[in-house]
Amino acid sequence: MPSEFQAQPLANRLRPTDFSEFYGQEHLVGAKGALKTLLGKDFLPSIILWGPPGTGKTTLARLIASLTDAEFVPFSAVTSGIADLRKVITIAEQNARLRRKTVLFIDEIHRWNKAQQDALLPHVEAGTVTLIGATTENPSFEVVGPLLSRAHVYRLHALDPQELEKILNRATSELGKSAGKRTIGAKEKELLVALADGDARMLLNTVEAAWNASSGAITTDLIERILTKKALSYDKKGDEHYNVISAFIKSMRGSDPDAAVYYLARMLEAGEDPVFIARRMVIFASEDVGNADPQALQVAVAAFDAVRYIGLPEARINLSQAATYLASTPKSNASYRAIDSALNEVRQSGALPVPIHLRNPVTKLMKQEGYGRGYEYAHGQTDAQVSHSHLPDKLVGKRFYNPENRGKEVEIRKNLEEMTKKQKKVSRETK
Repeated sequence: MPSEFQAQPLANRLRPTDFSEFYGQEHLVGAKGALKTLLGKDFLPSIILWGPPGTGKTTLARLIASLTDAEFVPFSAVTSGIADLRKVITIAEQNARLRRKTVLFIDEIHRWNKAQQDALLPHVEAGTVTLIGATTENPSFEVVGPLLSRAHVYRLHALDPQELEKILNRATSELGKSAGKRTIGAKEKELLVALADGDARMLLNTVEAAWNASSGAITTDLIERILTKKALSYDKKGDEHYNVISAFIKSMRGSDPDAAVYYLARMLEAGEDPVFIARRMVIFASEDVGNADPQALQVAVAAFDAVRYIGLPEARINLSQAATYLASTPKSNASYRAIDSALNEVRQSGALPVPIHLRNPVTKLMKQEGYGRGYEYAHGQTDAQVSHSHLPDKLVGKRFYNPENRGKEVEIRKNLEEMTKKQKKVSRETK
């Protein structure tokens, strides 16, 4: 029978007990790291540890608490609520009377709703507990403002291959003692590190499974069978969702079709809704391309329709065509700026009267009031050019749409400039 210690998952058995065994996050726990500096002065404020899975948030919280001689109270936001919090606060108040600190570690704090987080706030503010929250999601969106303002947020990064390799070496050494000898080559180690994608827990779980599934050499084939498909770090409702779609949009805006199609592939491989992607491209076609290439909107709408009619996997080709087209074509946000400028004017100046010459005299009374008087029918004028303005009197001469000197808008700008000159000429001749 294996011992209780050996029966624990490898990731738990190898959890560092001091900072010498903790790999990564040098910006926090290195010689000049932010947390190391605070702990060196025996000062621990409430903190939020924000980072991807398997980067050491829980381990770091335990190590921090051990250095402060505080009682460490682990707490899961998934399984615990306000009633459980009250019990913890009672313990913390007892500790406070004995002049002992209480570190409350809340794992996955983003899963607590606003009311639950608000219930914690007064105890953090009073110093009854020192909070260490861990989250994979952006605290700006997932932690209530008052609580966030009372905590320091520290970002943890995915572990790099060198750090993962050190963890892997520790793992194989431990497994060799507790689960028998195995052989694992450099190629297989490199594959394990690559598949982990910066996640130490994934690395340890995979190597442990491979170790137990083998009686001799751990092969590439065995590793790939155990981890049949790497699950990309991508939560369709989480922070990485917004990171990747942001990178996709900015790659198209920056005229980088290679990056755009890469992030498109990331989203598709992670299971993103293709209609969501297509919808964002329709918006992009007007917001970032506009009249520099009017056909861009047609391409994006066609891709949107194709996705709905065809679906995956074939629709990936339609999405790729649209994404690479939008990334490669000239850009202009003049139309976007035009509507925002016009909306701002409407909000400031209100509902200015429509010029009377633009009002239709649909009744006899309206005609008597002068509705439509002085209106010039464009198609009845030379070069379809009228002498009057169409804006309210207060806004005559105001420009909302200013085409760029790129793509089709070069021609549009030239046409508008010529029409403006003709309008001024016609206006002078009619006076």
